[in-house]
Amino acid sequence: MSSADEALSPVVSHVDAIVVGAGFMGVYTLYRFLKQGKSVRLFEKGSGVGGTWFWNSYPGARCDVESMEYSYQFDDALQQEWEWTERYASQPEIRRYIEHVVDRFDLAGNMQFDTAVTSVIFDDETGHWIIETDNGDRVSATYCVLATGCLSQPIMPNIEGLESFSGRMEHTGLWPDEDIDFTGLRVGIIGTGSSGAQCLPEISKTAAQVKVFQRTPAYCVPSQNRPLDPDVQAYMKQNYKKIRDKAWTTRAGIRYGLTDRMALEMPPEERERYFEASWQRGGIGFTATFFDLFDSLEANETACVFVRKKIHEIVDDPVTAEKLCPHDVIGCRRLVVVNDYYESFNRPNVELIDVSEKPIERIAPGGVVVGDETHELDIIVLATGFDAITGALTRIDIRGRNGVVLKERMLSDPKALMGMMFSDFPNLFTANGPGAVAALSNMVPMIEFSVDWMMDCIAYLERDGKKTIEPKHDAEDAWAKHVDDMATASLYVSCSSYYLGDNVPGKPRKFLLFQGVPEYVEMCTALANEGYKAFNVE
Repeated sequence: MSSADEALSPVVSHVDAIVVGAGFMGVYTLYRFLKQGKSVRLFEKGSGVGGTWFWNSYPGARCDVESMEYSYQFDDALQQEWEWTERYASQPEIRRYIEHVVDRFDLAGNMQFDTAVTSVIFDDETGHWIIETDNGDRVSATYCVLATGCLSQPIMPNIEGLESFSGRMEHTGLWPDEDIDFTGLRVGIIGTGSSGAQCLPEISKTAAQVKVFQRTPAYCVPSQNRPLDPDVQAYMKQNYKKIRDKAWTTRAGIRYGLTDRMALEMPPEERERYFEASWQRGGIGFTATFFDLFDSLEANETACVFVRKKIHEIVDDPVTAEKLCPHDVIGCRRLVVVNDYYESFNRPNVELIDVSEKPIERIAPGGVVVGDETHELDIIVLATGFDAITGALTRIDIRGRNGVVLKERMLSDPKALMGMMFSDFPNLFTANGPGAVAALSNMVPMIEFSVDWMMDCIAYLERDGKKTIEPKHDAEDAWAKHVDDMATASLYVSCSSYYLGDNVPGKPRKFLLFQGVPEYVEMCTALANEGYKAFNVE
């Protein structure tokens, strides 16, 4: 046992596996372990299942991938029986879906809620992981899976006086499990990414006044959300396999993203018609209208011009419209999919406060101070995003062989083989870590792929009578270099975004995501088919 463990109390129990987190990944991982006959415990800091969809319950919270695809595919009966009500599922519906999965497969008995994991420490003597929680649990496990999510660690803004505000303040990523009545209130929304953009249309329906504090305008496209047509749902269910198979061939793992049309090879009038058709169809597939939008700045700019024109057509006040227009690359940060965002600025109770040149100076007891003006508010909504990809991994004390500290790695040079495993951390798995496709893909199918890969890896280990597996350093480095090389050749590095860690002060600027679902799947599969040569197996 490492010296760091000597002062700790005795281990209470041992299980084959520990799972940390009860979102889509945690639930499926638990299911797979139980199917393999493993003893397993799942710890979740929240009071229910859902992960991201438990905590992000703010008004208007909704997925930006169509519900029929943002769902599990491991069980066809599950696919056939669940009835989605909307094209893009809302947060409450997604939670109901995950709860249904837990009930259907009788998983709740292995889950422990209201329990945060505080440390995950490898015992060099036994080759087991020692997991400790804030409730005093100390459990030993052969395998540990961190299903902690890539957008699960909210960022509180570094604004002077944040604690001095006398009204109510809520972060979208830590929204209380209650309905907040905004009727007659003066509301400030700080942040205009997906959370802020989704909040505005809902809050502005009843609030007396809403002030939106915008530092960087985002490209927003309409979702064109609507009740899901029963005939469309029936067609999808009849053709699920074909639809899913097609999705695996696209860059983002979503069926829309397969086209060979090139923006720069098309006459302007025809190109405009394709953009308009994508806008009317709605959704994140707008950036897949043409194949070359992510390969050429000139091609990308044709999409940017189209969206800016739309903003000016929608927003009545030309000054506000111009302030809402982004002037960087579309898609270099997450595209925002939301209905009625730009339209909300035509409401008499909504005002845009541009803080790009004159930033928020401080929070005062009565509101937000910008320059010489105090914007009086009753409630502040912090839509200030997340410490993405690595954030959740640095909030737990995770130590591997010889006391190697994972947090130190994540804060200096974050990397993981496949975004799933770390050198010097045997039998420790995650998904959507640095070097995974994560937020550049349809998350649920990619989670299933990653968990299936892990389970095959564990089965291989046990068939050969081995106890531990971990990546070799050179394999981990090679994977990270490949991710870096792809990023350097792309448009993603052209702007500031959470993809690069730019939204977290002091975080190393490094592109953290693998680009392209097909290549990712191929490379991960090859690592296994080659007999796990990239790993140290003992």
